[in-house]
Amino acid sequence: MPVESQPESSVEEQKVNLLGLSPSEMVAFFESVGEKSFRATQLIKWIHQNGVDDFDAMSNLSKPLREKLKRVAVIKAPSIIKQWDSEDGTRKFLFQVGNDSAAKEGSSKNAVEAVFIPEGDRGTLCVSSQVGCSLDCSFCATGKQGFNRDLSAAEIIGQVWAAAKSYGQLTPKAPRSVTNVVMMGMGEPLMNFDNVVAAMTLMMDDNAYGLSKRRVTLSTAGVVPALDRLGEVTDVSLAISLHAANDELRNQLVPINKKYPIAMLLDSAKRYIEGVPDNRRKITIEYTLIDHVNDRPHHAHQLADLLKDIPVKINLIPFNPFGLVDYKRVSNNALRRFQDILIDAGYIVTVRTTRGDDIDAACGQLAGEVNDRTRRSERYKKSQLSANLKNGESGKPEAIRIVPRT
Repeated sequence: MPVESQPESSVEEQKVNLLGLSPSEMVAFFESVGEKSFRATQLIKWIHQNGVDDFDAMSNLSKPLREKLKRVAVIKAPSIIKQWDSEDGTRKFLFQVGNDSAAKEGSSKNAVEAVFIPEGDRGTLCVSSQVGCSLDCSFCATGKQGFNRDLSAAEIIGQVWAAAKSYGQLTPKAPRSVTNVVMMGMGEPLMNFDNVVAAMTLMMDDNAYGLSKRRVTLSTAGVVPALDRLGEVTDVSLAISLHAANDELRNQLVPINKKYPIAMLLDSAKRYIEGVPDNRRKITIEYTLIDHVNDRPHHAHQLADLLKDIPVKINLIPFNPFGLVDYKRVSNNALRRFQDILIDAGYIVTVRTTRGDDIDAACGQLAGEVNDRTRRSERYKKSQLSANLKNGESGKPEAIRIVPRT
């Protein structure tokens, strides 16, 4: 009886994707196929320093080894569906993740966004860690899309690999290079702990991207057990997505605060920074300023009192509007007043310049395309429609009004 051949896509899915393997995992892979461990370093350099995804192009590998690798492995990054270039130089990427054939048929399309922000000789790439987000922060477009799944390590590091290649380089020595990576795109990084740590390890590996731990930043909304665990395995730079200085307000802006309130989160952050060998390092406190929600002078004084015993620098982020909520951008006067109060209290305070808002690439605007298995996006749309019908309106749904108590 003849044996039916497997579809090519099925065969490819059974192969090991070398793109996301950490150095130790790459060593284990080569040993598993009967090869010397030093081959791991060669492959990592070819993939991450040279941007090569074709085994035949790896000239220092023997032909038999190249043939073996083609049989058992692939080097596969997320494909770029589309990219947008802002007038200010910011570039946004939409990456297809998961099953490409299913996406083409329209049955299971998932896409995530990453943003590259050039500034002088610095190039910062904002990387996603989940398809959608398992949290539901009220001021963030990603959370309104719902959640599908975690990204693999290959899908995370693949954003760095593909973005760097789009500028014709991989290492941090050429113009327009990726010199900094921030894990603050779509998703909560600490909810995808193992894959995020594996990807960050590659970012910092000297044979891959060679970024220093000061140039790789993980931003978290406050998953405390995972943050405590993070301090046991790495000492990358830490950013806390805080946005409020009291639990009542933060519960509404960042719902995970109900499980891990501010005091618990800041205690964990202090433990993390105390474990970092460099005592000059500071935690970045991210605070999105929303008009008449958390931007009043008493909010600034609360924040100054809250952080007084913690080594921090504060990054103020003007809210960037999107369609599902009617929050408004902070006024320039309120922003300056808030900043002055914190500076007078002795803090280093920066204001994040809004970049890429003309291509919806600014902070809080990333949405991608999410095949939402939580049905959260469906519930938002229904609530919008219900609100419109109650007001005797029809047509396009209006923004949901969410106004936290102060």
